[in-house]
Amino acid sequence: MSSKTPSDSQKTPQDDAELDLGYIFGALWDHKTLIFAVTLIATLIAVVYALVATPVYKANAVMQVEIEKGAMLGEDISKILGEKAPQSSAHMELMRTRMILGQAVDQVKLTNVVKPTPLPILGLSQIRYGIERPGFAKGWSSVWAEEHLNISEFKVSQEWIDEELTLRSLGDGAFELFSPKGNSLGKGREGEPFAHEGQWIELTVSRLTAAPGAEFTLIKRSELATIKNLRERFGVAERGEETGVLELSLTGEDSQQLVDSLDAINRVYLTQNIERQAAEAEKSLEFLNEQIPEVRETLTEAENRLNEYRAGRESVNLTFETEITLNSLVELENKLNELNMLEAELAKRFTPTHPQYQALLEKKQQLQREKEQLEAKVGNLPETQQEVLRLTRDVQVTQEIYVQLLNRMQELRIAKAGTVGEVRIVDDAVVEDMIAPRRALIAALGMIFGGILSVGLVLLKLVFNRGIEAPAQLEALGLPVYASVPLSEEQSKLVTQIKHKRSKQEGTINDLLALRSPTDLSVEALRGLRTSLHFAMLDATDNRLMITGPAPAVGKSFVSANLAAVCAQAGQKVLVIDGDMRKGHMHHAFQGKSENGLSELLAGRIDLETAIRPSKVEGLDYIARGTAPPNPSELLMQRQFSQLLDVVSARYDLVVIDTPPVLAVTDAAIIGKQASTAMLVTRFAVNPAREIEAAMQRLENSGVELKGAILNAMEHKAATRYGYYGYYNYSYK
Repeated sequence: MSSKTPSDSQKTPQDDAELDLGYIFGALWDHKTLIFAVTLIATLIAVVYALVATPVYKANAVMQVEIEKGAMLGEDISKILGEKAPQSSAHMELMRTRMILGQAVDQVKLTNVVKPTPLPILGLSQIRYGIERPGFAKGWSSVWAEEHLNISEFKVSQEWIDEELTLRSLGDGAFELFSPKGNSLGKGREGEPFAHEGQWIELTVSRLTAAPGAEFTLIKRSELATIKNLRERFGVAERGEETGVLELSLTGEDSQQLVDSLDAINRVYLTQNIERQAAEAEKSLEFLNEQIPEVRETLTEAENRLNEYRAGRESVNLTFETEITLNSLVELENKLNELNMLEAELAKRFTPTHPQYQALLEKKQQLQREKEQLEAKVGNLPETQQEVLRLTRDVQVTQEIYVQLLNRMQELRIAKAGTVGEVRIVDDAVVEDMIAPRRALIAALGMIFGGILSVGLVLLKLVFNRGIEAPAQLEALGLPVYASVPLSEEQSKLVTQIKHKRSKQEGTINDLLALRSPTDLSVEALRGLRTSLHFAMLDATDNRLMITGPAPAVGKSFVSANLAAVCAQAGQKVLVIDGDMRKGHMHHAFQGKSENGLSELLAGRIDLETAIRPSKVEGLDYIARGTAPPNPSELLMQRQFSQLLDVVSARYDLVVIDTPPVLAVTDAAIIGKQASTAMLVTRFAVNPAREIEAAMQRLENSGVELKGAILNAMEHKAATRYGYYGYYNYSYK
């Protein structure tokens, strides 16, 4: 056989540090159990977290903002100016002010915080799921279902604000209070005021139903911090566009507290709005009470002047054209008077440069010009008609103002008596379904994360575990493959785990697979290797075969012992020598002992006949490693080892020498100089290409020529089938 030169066609995806899709999918299928297990564990963790995590609820309520009532004279300013009514954004902002939220905080007593002591990891899930305190949890500080603490009053000095006080139940409604440092502040009982003399603390527990030892944390929050926290959790938005229907929402962990808090905000804002409307009506009534007497006096004077003038002129009647002009003037005067009063209202809120103020002035100037035109027309009338028209106009204008004021006063009295404000509560607060954690989503994310993690682990393993997985990879290194030995399940039953001092646990075979299961595929592969070796050793100068490997635990001893067995079964006389005098365990395969073996033979303590032992296979003998010597390399370099090989080579048809790993010690290189045929055993998916190249280089530097390689423990993997062109074989190629 001739070694193959590496070529691009022989290179595998791993040789180019690449992973093709077929190989990746095959590797994922090979690790399907790992992927399923990791995904299942991640999903279970996510489900447990979703069930244990503290839920977050959302409460909502609906409020309607009605169109704002008119100003002092009954007609809305914006309507007169041709503008739209104010939007509800002002109400939305007012609801988030400290004035509203602060009163809600006081009503619900949100500054008083009571926290039950949770269980480690599980939190307060036992309370949510209604699990009462079991017998083994007697005396635990954690709080269980049906254990409650309600406080009606809680006041502390400034230095105790935001500090955590601990209340421990003593049973039967009694308790003991502790400072943040664990110092006792005194004992108390539910329903009785508790006070501490040294530090100002006033506490009244209205209800305490908890087993002895259960602990609660009491915190007095500052009002500003509580309002800020409430504002962060509070939301208000308008349904639709300019509908005036506002949706109020509040999120938190305590569903009952959410309902109470949101209802409190609704009540506070409604009450505040009603009080403001009533206050405005009261101010308008005060203003009207001052204006009505003056207007009534002015009306009386105007009527007297008209009557006196008519009496002096012996009755003067107005013509039809003059009456029309009079009515137009009266109407203009009424509008101007109304605009004057609206201007007074606007002057309290805006500067003259404000757009609404400017619009009112323009409207007023337009009416003034119309009035001047009518007055010019009146100037063309006879003097008597002009005077009667002027006096009549004064009477009618003053009378219209007086009637308007009386009507407005009556409206304000009615409005004050039944003030309902501009807002009304449509829907009271109610808690919706739990908004967090979203259990289905968390479980799905856990499953996805587990799948990604497991696939990532497999891919990392593919990247960092560069073990040879196909004969083509060895041939690409210039090393012919004489046999691909499949992994045997029967062989795994013959392996016993042993542990050497200062070494990792290793497996040792305790019987020959060739005897235990002669039809096993691994044995068949070794029979193919036997045939290949027969032709490979025709040109050899001796009948010695050295079997080594780049690293430990690649199956050298398994291949050596069972290859020797199948050769002996074919009629050859075979001797197996355990050349690993450090950790060799070939004697276990033949169910013997390590003493009186190679080390004693080379040291001259025993003769060859004593060292050679028979096996269960006819024609197969072996020499154990002997007692581990302090200098195995020096013993192998002595002349006695060469003489031993010469003697046994003449006595046997085949001499198989099992050696230590090439990269571990120099023993394999020393033995290889004494054997004309050397084979390198590599293990499937264990030995990377660089490790094999290093072993080949070390043997080459020592003058040892490798005949070929044996790929041991081949597994039927999807990655190998799809990633390496379907190349999978048990025999020599």
